[in-house]
Parts: sequence; structure tokens; C-alpha cells
Amino acid sequence: MTNTKKKEEMVASRVSSEILEGLRKVEEVEQVDRSTAIRKILYAGLKEWKLEHAAKLYRENVVTMSRAAFEAGVTIWEMMDYLHAKKIPMQYDLEDLEHDLAEIKRLVSER
Repeated sequence: MTNTKKKEEMVASRVSSEILEGLRKVEEVEQVDRSTAIRKILYAGLKEWKLEHAAKLYRENVVTMSRAAFEAGVTIWEMMDYLHAKKIPMQYDLEDLEHDLAEIKRLVSER
């Protein structure tokens, strides 16, 4: 039987008193230990960073909508909602449509 446990790695960092105060508030409100609070905040921050980064790539015409969504780890609809909220105009053209249709066909054929 193989070990399927997720690998975790210890990360240490110095933080300001303001961040520490906020962290204590999260611990209190969420009723969790410090490690759990830090993981929760890091996860939320990483998710937001991925969305911001993917939106930047999309805005700069580096990636398509579907690729931006993939990079951010969200659905195309969630990516569209995020871009709309950030007032980033849609850049969907015929090439994007053809790419997305090809991707859908590929996914359907894999089933």
C-alpha cells in the first residue's frame, strides 16, 4: 500500500504586529489554532493572486478566456464574473471561440 498522504512543508515568516493582530482575530472568530488560521488565509490569498494574475494575462492578450480560467483554477463563468467585477473588457474573438470549441470537442472525446 502506498502512502497517499499529502506532503506538507514547514514555512516560517516574520510578520508585522498589525498582521499578527489580524491573525489573532481570525483564530478567535474561526475558533481554530494558529496553523489552521494561517493556512486558511494563505489559501484565500493564493486564490485571489491566481485570479489577479490570470486577469492580467487575459487583459494583456497573453491568454484566452479559457486559459485564464484554467490558470486561476476556476470555471470560465467564474473568470468572466471576476473580469466583469474588475471592469476588464471581454476580448473574445473568433479565434477564442474556435479554441474553446476545439477544447470542448477534445474533452468530450476523452469521455
